Amino acid sequence: MIVGSYIGVMKIGAITISAAMLAAAGSGYFADDIPISRLHAAMRSESACDIKGNISIDTGERIYHMPGQKFYDRTKISPQHGEHWFCSEDEARAAGWRKTKE
Repeated sequence: MIVGSYIGVMKIGAITISAAMLAAAGSGYFADDIPISRLHAAMRSESACDIKGNISIDTGERIYHMPGQKFYDRTKISPQHGEHWFCSEDEARAAGWRKTKE
């Protein structure tokens, strides 16, 4: 799919990416050429789902981080490792994640 056309949606695994998100990530590229960091930023800005669902490397525990919390800015989300963005605390808890202690 050519991103510059902004028609339809693109599916990456279980994630559906709208043409608006692709447009926000940058026009004139083939979808495979969009840097993932730009795509993630576009997805966050369109959806406002800014709760980070992180999996602890040490324990495997599923922990979510809210904007403004101590480790929020340092926390990186890796969807390929099962980590997620959530739109609400209720959504994160329902999926089995707990809020960070700090």
